[in-house]
Amino acid sequence: MLEPGAIWLDTDGAPIQAHGGGVLYRNGTYYWYGENKNAENVADPAGTGAFLDRVDVIGVSCYSSQDLLHWKNEGVVLPAVADDPAQDLHSGKVAERPKVLYNVQTGKYVLWLHIDTADYKYARTGVAVSDQPTGPFEYLGSFRPNGAESRDMTLFQDEDGVAYLIYSAEWNATTYIAPLTDDYLSTRGEFVRVFEQQYREAPAVFKHEDQYFMVTSGCSGWAPNEAQYAVAPTVQRPWTVMGNPCVGPDADKTFHAQSTFVLPVAGKAPGSFIFMADRWNNKNLRDSRYVWLPMQIEDDRLTIHWRDRWDLSEFEQRL
Repeated sequence: MLEPGAIWLDTDGAPIQAHGGGVLYRNGTYYWYGENKNAENVADPAGTGAFLDRVDVIGVSCYSSQDLLHWKNEGVVLPAVADDPAQDLHSGKVAERPKVLYNVQTGKYVLWLHIDTADYKYARTGVAVSDQPTGPFEYLGSFRPNGAESRDMTLFQDEDGVAYLIYSAEWNATTYIAPLTDDYLSTRGEFVRVFEQQYREAPAVFKHEDQYFMVTSGCSGWAPNEAQYAVAPTVQRPWTVMGNPCVGPDADKTFHAQSTFVLPVAGKAPGSFIFMADRWNNKNLRDSRYVWLPMQIEDDRLTIHWRDRWDLSEFEQRL
């Protein structure tokens, strides 16, 4: 059974550390990548005795599963760099929201993530590659895609193999959508601006039948807020905002969580998707929890109902 908001343990009995993450399904196995925050919050350097709302970067964790319930820890597949403050992955910087795609043409697993400085003014995307889903990943560097700031971001791979970077730009005021090059290592130099001046972050994109859906969060720091979703006939536009998909207690706060990814469940009925979100604990980030919930889609209507406990038979009943 899945229990949203509970402590989730890996097959070794340790709490799973895969925050702000996403899942890749490949050859019968799910690979869950996320931020490893298994450290104490950083002490205030001013010596006040307080702690900051951050931990030093550890790196990107990977977990594998065949059933979405039992997760094996595959280790830190893109580790932090401890001894060079100039490096993007230095422990004193920011490495968030990792997402991985498999590129059929190159045979590479490609990881993108948000790279930043502690003041969030660097605002770049980093890229890494590996021959195996469990790494190790080789870090290739970072850049500002299309010359724009990039903070919260995600990847989406369409059925034709074309992949897209979706990211919050202009200090989160506007969302950019940019197709990637064929090797998935950069953007093509073209993009569209959507949700202008709407201040959305934490995008999660998926396709059902002939429509594209995007779930986003508002901008309220670590505090939860009301999610919204939008639909479009193509990945890039036009996007129509539909409202809050959440239903149930604390739906106006996205069940005290924030979107990170939408996971298509393999081998189930069409429309079997899991909404993945993080319940952040900014005072003890290593204890942030996961909120995974089944999604219901009818035409362009998306709903996410709260469940205290649920399992994948939710989707089997739809066959």
